[in-house]
Amino acid sequence: MIRHNDIQVLAGQPFVNCKLGRQKYANVLTGIIKTYPNGFVLAINNKWGTGKTTFVKMWEQELKDNNYQTVYFNAWENDFENNPLTALMGELKTLTTAKNEPTFKRALKNAAAISKHLIPTLVKALADNYFDTDNFKDALVDIAKGVTDIFEKDVNEYAERKKSISEFRKCLAEFIANTNDGKPLVFIVDELDRCRPNYAVLILEQIKHFFSVPNIIFVLSIDKEQLGYAIKGVYGSDNIDSDEYLRRFIDIEYSIPEPEKGLYYKYLYNYFDFADFFKSVKRREYPELASDEKQFLEMSSLLFGDSAVSLRQQEKVFSIARLALRSFQINHYVVPEVYLFLSYIKILSPDLYNNIKLKRLSINELQDRVFLFLKNKINEDNQRNLIWFEAYFILFYNNYIFGAYNQKNLYEREGIEIKLKINSIINPAENDYLLEIFKSINRQSNGNLDIGHLMIKLDLTEDILV
Repeated sequence: MIRHNDIQVLAGQPFVNCKLGRQKYANVLTGIIKTYPNGFVLAINNKWGTGKTTFVKMWEQELKDNNYQTVYFNAWENDFENNPLTALMGELKTLTTAKNEPTFKRALKNAAAISKHLIPTLVKALADNYFDTDNFKDALVDIAKGVTDIFEKDVNEYAERKKSISEFRKCLAEFIANTNDGKPLVFIVDELDRCRPNYAVLILEQIKHFFSVPNIIFVLSIDKEQLGYAIKGVYGSDNIDSDEYLRRFIDIEYSIPEPEKGLYYKYLYNYFDFADFFKSVKRREYPELASDEKQFLEMSSLLFGDSAVSLRQQEKVFSIARLALRSFQINHYVVPEVYLFLSYIKILSPDLYNNIKLKRLSINELQDRVFLFLKNKINEDNQRNLIWFEAYFILFYNNYIFGAYNQKNLYEREGIEIKLKINSIINPAENDYLLEIFKSINRQSNGNLDIGHLMIKLDLTEDILV
């Protein structure tokens, strides 16, 4: 498996493949719908890459299983449309039956009358915002001949448009009431924060002004922070309070709680079948490789056991790590804790990864940069294991720069004694232990490895999308 595919959502048991235990949160949201069936706008607000799309698709199927009519609309995939009203009505058209089709057609007719005036208004608004030049203003003055006639026409069109909106909402309410025996329609709008900024704002405005009718519940799946940037961009000002702006549209806001610590990386380990490599029969013939799986999982727990790394980022790390692992012979040294950390920084800190690859860092600079990722994760239970990781990482980087066994930058002999020239970043009080680890590694057959050997494998994945 090269990449993590979309999780299959099954009718009748939509959450059976959910590895994050999120069905209970869907039950909470369904309870809100039952409590307020007359209609509202719900925002599911979580960061990008936290599994919102998978969650709303599973929840949508659960709603269908409970006889709710639903619509799923991916705003990002449809922002090629200039007018969201066209796309939103197109989604509602999928719900038409012989019984409610006449009502839908009346709503569609009024929507067409509304749309006729939307695009010219938008063009003018964008012109005011982005073409603030004297020449352009002069051109507008030249165009605006016959102001009185145009004003009278605008007044008439305003009255016509207002009537069309009223008729549209009346027909829409009737259509929805005839769609599902009195149960509310749940209209899910996903990826709103990823589409074109002006398209996102238009969707919000049209939901508020055209679709605020009984028995329709809009669910906006968003990263509120990113959507806020879009709003500021459309209105051309960082001074706009995007939270206050969004409060005009959103009645209820809900954030899916973080998954249980460690749950997802264990799932990814099994999904990408790392055990097929680490626990293969041939690999188990080499005693020095016997603990590789344990070391890989311990480093996984350290890096992904908290909520700092998004689900999407975890997927990418595990995906490239597993893909690159295919280029190793079954008896090759992987040094899992170093290998996984390199995969981790390749995704989360590409600047650090490239500086290591280009040999731009001194040993001390490398230690300082690595420590930034580990400082909040060190405790008495894992401290010594991390010193082993530190020793491997430093030694392999040193070998990469200066060649195998040229370790004069790490320690030196003074008579019969060997003294460290660096301090442990994990715990300087454990310098003697760090030195003993260096000695131990140098007695092993993998002591001459360098970090470039692992990075070459990982870099083979760069031209493959994951």
